Amino acid sequence: MNSVRGLLAASVIAIQNSCFIYPACQRCFSRLVLDSRRFNCLKCGCTGEAKDASYRYRLSLKVADTSDLFDITVFGSCLDPFFGITAEDLQRCIQDFNHLSGDTNTDASPGVLVQAVETCFIGKRFIFGV
Repeated sequence: MNSVRGLLAASVIAIQNSCFIYPACQRCFSRLVLDSRRFNCLKCGCTGEAKDASYRYRLSLKVADTSDLFDITVFGSCLDPFFGITAEDLQRCIQDFNHLSGDTNTDASPGVLVQAVETCFIGKRFIFGV
């Protein structure tokens, strides 16, 4: 793996998926496997009750600079200012919305949220640390 780090000034041209948050291990930040009662981290072995799982932002973007296209994923609390709340609070809002609307797909964000994220990011230029 290349350890060279740098900055990339690029414009967002697309949001890659509509799942902006994920249940994250508090030790290693890997995705947790959740069932109705428990969570399990396949990477470090951390376990606990599903109700105690923490959430983290993951925003997958297609970006372009002046000559190339890139797939970039932005993780963590650096996205808090863009969403206006933490990933855990957003997860609670999505759960409440899905419960009220009768939607059983807990992995997908409501369409209005997807539209808001697209409006916030698509066409905007950012500097990414890569």
